[in-house]
Amino acid sequence: MKKSVKFNVRIILLVFVLCLMLACVVACDKDDDLVDYASQLTLDMTSNTSKTEVTVKNYIDGDTTHFWAPKSISSTGVIKARYLAINTPESTGRIEDYGKTASRFTKEKLKSATSIILESEKDENWTKDSNGRFLVWVWYKPPGSDQYRNLNLEILQEGLAIASNTAQSLYGDICVKALNQAEAHKLYVFSDVSDPEMYRGEVQNVTLKELRCNLDAYAGITVAFEGNVVNDNGGSIYLEEYDEATGLYYGITAYYGTGALTSTGREIIKQGNRIRLVGSVQYFEAGDVWQISGLKHNVREPNDPLNQTKLGDGKTAAYPLVTPSKFVSKVTVTTQKGGTMEYDYAYLTQNTSISMENLKVKSIYTTTAEGSSSIGAMTMTCEASDGTTIIIRTNVLYDDDENIITESVYKNHTINVKGFVDCYEGEYQIKVFSSKDITIVS
Repeated sequence: MKKSVKFNVRIILLVFVLCLMLACVVACDKDDDLVDYASQLTLDMTSNTSKTEVTVKNYIDGDTTHFWAPKSISSTGVIKARYLAINTPESTGRIEDYGKTASRFTKEKLKSATSIILESEKDENWTKDSNGRFLVWVWYKPPGSDQYRNLNLEILQEGLAIASNTAQSLYGDICVKALNQAEAHKLYVFSDVSDPEMYRGEVQNVTLKELRCNLDAYAGITVAFEGNVVNDNGGSIYLEEYDEATGLYYGITAYYGTGALTSTGREIIKQGNRIRLVGSVQYFEAGDVWQISGLKHNVREPNDPLNQTKLGDGKTAAYPLVTPSKFVSKVTVTTQKGGTMEYDYAYLTQNTSISMENLKVKSIYTTTAEGSSSIGAMTMTCEASDGTTIIIRTNVLYDDDENIITESVYKNHTINVKGFVDCYEGEYQIKVFSSKDITIVS
């Protein structure tokens, strides 16, 4: 009897091993079935489409990139490119499954490329979408290769995008084959598996101080915190909160976009309210800024922990008076998650209100690029009495008669300003939204 039991156990183990081997063979065969369609498509430099070599300015997401390009094509020297034939999951304002994966894939391919070429669709004309973005095919040359690969097609075959007028595009036939293969093999967006990078745990309650000091640690995590909504600009609200222990204001922006919230949700987060805000911590690479995104409000479920909550109203920006020397100084702060660390004062107070006095305007650059939405916006280089340089960056400013204010109004004058701590291309500065926030002293 014991011998029979032992024999049966051996049979069961043998069958189990054979099943594992068979599964491995099937999986290997499945991988072997994948066709690299991107290697079958070649860039024809003699075709009648327009082509231009570019370099990357900003990585946005999986299907959108900003490139430096010849001014003969774009007067600003920048092409805001939307990839043809594909639609990758969102990864900036709204976060969708595999959106970050698609964004990372695109960035990795372009970052390592030795050359990048953009191609127009079907003829020599560069076309744009309703948002003014160039609709393009993106070709890149991998390191060590002398052949270009079509990134649009490669994203499709990876399963990191769904169709977007794919069949009707210039390379429609091969793109559809790549799309069908990704769907048949249930790759990424076509899989039945949730994105493991998407945070689906409970909401983590934090303070704005804790969040600002440890943004990397909270990346991708849904957090909740209290703060005063002190500004609303370009689809984003600015929140700030005073911390007694350090005597500093801490802040961050939250992106609500257009249509992301119900009217009830928008009413809750309006400027002047004190709120409990809930959203996902994300790094917005195009703006080189951390922000909160994915805001929701379910009016049918008033007790939903992901809802935005109004706690009070009548709140205004603090605009604490800060000296130029303090603005460029270092600050040591202790937090729960990060311990004691040294930070730039401007980094810690980024997105919070600030006022500064007696700044001599030494020079002004005004945006004049054709097609830019910020024509007339100014960047002022100012000098404080102690020699500290402070940069002030404005929106387009208007006088009481709605005329655009030009640089001659401020140049060589001494001014007081109210604005928000900002960072542009790695340089901390003060962002001013209204002409009423600049006072000419002399």
